[in-house]
Amino acid sequence: MQVKDAMTRDPKVTSPETTLVDVAAMMRSQNVGAIPVGENDRLVGMVTDRDIAMRAVAEGGNPGNTTVREVMSGGVYYCFEDAALAEAAETMAEHQVQRLPVLNRDKRLVGMLAVADLARNDPDALAAAFRGIARESDTPRS
Repeated sequence: MQVKDAMTRDPKVTSPETTLVDVAAMMRSQNVGAIPVGENDRLVGMVTDRDIAMRAVAEGGNPGNTTVREVMSGGVYYCFEDAALAEAAETMAEHQVQRLPVLNRDKRLVGMLAVADLARNDPDALAAAFRGIARESDTPRS
């Protein structure tokens, strides 16, 4: 099975200049924990509920005045829509992430793939992803 058969299509994207209050409201309304960040028609980062909690709120920042750019994760890991689910699961495992933006071959965002999508579609890929996600890491998570 390919990623395009399991992903969530047409994800909402936020701007790096969006406030954390506004992006948190987007997350709540969409019932998601991560939003892709786009600028000039390109994926430039991801902002997660954990980014908001750890990089802003826990540091005493004001979510109403703090922008996504200040807390987002750059260097986004992604997969292509025509990749096999097992390949996407390997990427999740390698980088210890639970969600991947999905790009087409023109590198345009077309979807999101989460471990829940793996659970619904490929239990073996889910197991492979979780083995990597759950392993000890030398890199502290922020």
